[in-house]
Amino acid sequence: MDDTITAPDWVCVNASADWQARDSMADYVYRDHLWILGGWFTPQTPNPLDVWKSPDGQQWTCVQEHGPWVQSDLPVALVFGDRMWLMGGRKLPGTECCNRVWSSADGVDWVLETEHAGWSPRVASSFAVFDERMWVLGGTGSFYDHSPGVVRHDVWSSANGRDWAEVTRTAPWSARAHGQALVFDHRLWILGGGLWHPEHVATNDVWSSADGVHWEQVCAAAPWAPRLWFTAVAYRGRMWVLGGWSREHGNFGDVWTSADGCHWTQVESRVIWTPRHEHSAYVFKDRIWIAGGYAEVLDSQVWSLALPLDWSWDR
Repeated sequence: MDDTITAPDWVCVNASADWQARDSMADYVYRDHLWILGGWFTPQTPNPLDVWKSPDGQQWTCVQEHGPWVQSDLPVALVFGDRMWLMGGRKLPGTECCNRVWSSADGVDWVLETEHAGWSPRVASSFAVFDERMWVLGGTGSFYDHSPGVVRHDVWSSANGRDWAEVTRTAPWSARAHGQALVFDHRLWILGGGLWHPEHVATNDVWSSADGVHWEQVCAAAPWAPRLWFTAVAYRGRMWVLGGWSREHGNFGDVWTSADGCHWTQVESRVIWTPRHEHSAYVFKDRIWIAGGYAEVLDSQVWSLALPLDWSWDR
């Protein structure tokens, strides 16, 4: 197989969604809708507290203008037990992080499940739902301080959002924030991420685990460049990496996919979104979707990619 493959065009479903342009927001696929909430406008501007949903990426409805949480920059955002969950994150302006855990069945009414989860207050963690539990991996206690002891490589899990077990304090992957976790092939994965400030160290390694305790390095250096602030999804039996940022490169506008975490193919399209970071990414109605993010300026675009049902990677 070639290292590059040409895919169908991305479609701009909405050039300017009704929600204010932003990045670093929480996102969900929940009850047959795309959802976003919170996020980041500027370092000096308080967090947005709004909650939006859409059945198709075109029409968006604001279901809550002022959510009760204030740490909505780079939070943990999961769907579990038929509820949306929001955890941790940063309050703007400033550096204050939390370890609060909230949940909601409708995006309107939110329940504070615990004021203090077992894991320390943090922002930019990786997270996933795996083995009937919610998982939080790594992250940093301060957005502006990625020094040793502040950035984590611990792994926590919970079956109810209130009681958390430290699965491992020192996973073999390096302490990092701004990476991505996902579930693929019955395993938990963590990809990329690293340190932002004051030292910039971006990674492109790939790790997987069957239990969250024992980790295998599947790939020490994937062919996609080291990066922070990207997104990753599982779609059509493959893992996908989309966009991101590094200090050396700036914004990325590339798309990569892999069936095993070791061998990666770059997916090129004639029409695609502009390079960006901290966008939302979803798998919804058999498509990959991205929304918003920082593309030199913040935007509220919504894009989707659909592969034909008879799509083959052997081409």
